[in-house]
Amino acid sequence: MELSHFPFLKNLKDNRFFLLAGPCVIEDEESPFKIAEKLNNICKSYDIPYAFKGSYRKANRSRLDSFTGIGDEKALNVLRNIKKEFNIPVVTDIHATEEAQMAADYDVDILQIPAFLCRQTDLLIAAAKTGKIINIKKGQFLSGASMRFAVEKVQQSGNNSVMLTERGNFFGYQDLVVDYRNIYDMKQCDVPVVMDVTHSLQQPNQTSGVTGGKPELISLISKAAIAVGSDGLFMETHPNPAEAKSDGANMLRLDLVEPLLEQLIKIKEAVSL
Repeated sequence: MELSHFPFLKNLKDNRFFLLAGPCVIEDEESPFKIAEKLNNICKSYDIPYAFKGSYRKANRSRLDSFTGIGDEKALNVLRNIKKEFNIPVVTDIHATEEAQMAADYDVDILQIPAFLCRQTDLLIAAAKTGKIINIKKGQFLSGASMRFAVEKVQQSGNNSVMLTERGNFFGYQDLVVDYRNIYDMKQCDVPVVMDVTHSLQQPNQTSGVTGGKPELISLISKAAIAVGSDGLFMETHPNPAEAKSDGANMLRLDLVEPLLEQLIKIKEAVSL
């Protein structure tokens, strides 16, 4: 795997993984900085390459009255300022072709393709042409092996900076399961492979119109992912998930991140021997 296409991973050690983490969505103009500072300090102390994640807008909501964001430009400016203040890369989702260049213009480092949109050719091409790192989330309806076609769309559009993220597969109408064979299969694409340890525990399509989740299993999912060879982890975290404006039911509480990372480092060091 060629890491020169991923500047923030240039110092990634064999006994470490990288982390993409932050709130589900930019909820306001103050709290994301506190979350970024906390996570950045933790990752620095444990020598973990880190990128701050925050969606500038949530386009896939169950109900019309669900919170979607504070405004695109305002939220993108928050991301740009977090990047400047902490000197860390930032990650955000894009949902349509015109959003790719808009996010790139705000100095977003990693453009994330949502799982439901991972087959959208025009979106992948538009993202690729920005020259940014592209993180493609595997569709809940796809196998890991089939994601090579998404990778090829980006690479054949002139961009070799592409990553893949596993986030579970549909299991009936209201649950997801993780097939860890997908991590192995996606690694055959010779790109960094990430495990989304929070969205993979979602329970979608609830009758309330609000997605549920099982955050008590985040530790379990994370440990298994590191043990089977995930290069990085994606997680959403919030100081008080119960008050989060999006996906609070499957977030990891912010004060639980550090003890979890400590455990994961021990597992990574063991499997790296």
